[in-house]
Amino acid sequence: MKKSTEVVGLPIISISDGLELGNVKSLVVNPEKGTVDFLTVEHEDWQVSVKAIPFSKVIGIGEFAVTIDSDNVIIDLNEIPIANQLVNKRIKITDTRVITRKGQLLGEAKEYFLDEDNGVIIGLQLLVNDQHVFIKSENVLTFGKDILVVNEETAENLLHSEHELVKQPESDEPVAEELIEDLIPQEEDKFEDLNNQQIEVIKEKQIKLLEGKVVIKDILASDSTVLIAKDTVLTKEDIQKAQNEGPSTFVELSMNTEM
Repeated sequence: MKKSTEVVGLPIISISDGLELGNVKSLVVNPEKGTVDFLTVEHEDWQVSVKAIPFSKVIGIGEFAVTIDSDNVIIDLNEIPIANQLVNKRIKITDTRVITRKGQLLGEAKEYFLDEDNGVIIGLQLLVNDQHVFIKSENVLTFGKDILVVNEETAENLLHSEHELVKQPESDEPVAEELIEDLIPQEEDKFEDLNNQQIEVIKEKQIKLLEGKVVIKDILASDSTVLIAKDTVLTKEDIQKAQNEGPSTFVELSMNTEM
């Protein structure tokens, strides 16, 4: 996640040529999609026409530079009508008043944050009652030239840190421990209450939770041989082997893995 101000002004580097091709002059916002679609380029030799880089052609946005493959990805906006139209809309977001759908003034936008991998606007920083707060872009109904319109629930969903913009919501999916317990008989007739289809569903969820994790100790089979070696990156087949050995082996595996 990058602040818009962290991108503007960065040098633009061509990887194939090792050349600096100018600096990022501005970010071109697509108000319908809620994305940054182009980066305009500031270069002393390009004063007559406006040049830009499609965000899809950006290889990376780092702390010190924006990288692209070559100068071939830099376009003249006069030759791309859609890009030219977006530039002429002049959607700037910062220093723009924010009102609710019913016309109540909420505050003023002071900054916005984008996903540096795809240009999606993640959220905004607002000044509300002399306090800096944050909202997710999903609350924005309209990115306008003069006004940003947000839904009525925005005032109730103000965040106090930019890090909360990317905080993952709590999932309703069962956690690993719950799925493990589902296959450990608490009573002798535990499995009699489950049909084969229900057991297979639980096993598939267990596989989904553990696949790709790394084993941090040797997992032994019932005959004391190594079933899954330490440092193994778990595959579906590995997890199935532990499941087939029985609940105790599967529990041992699940308790000794890490990302």
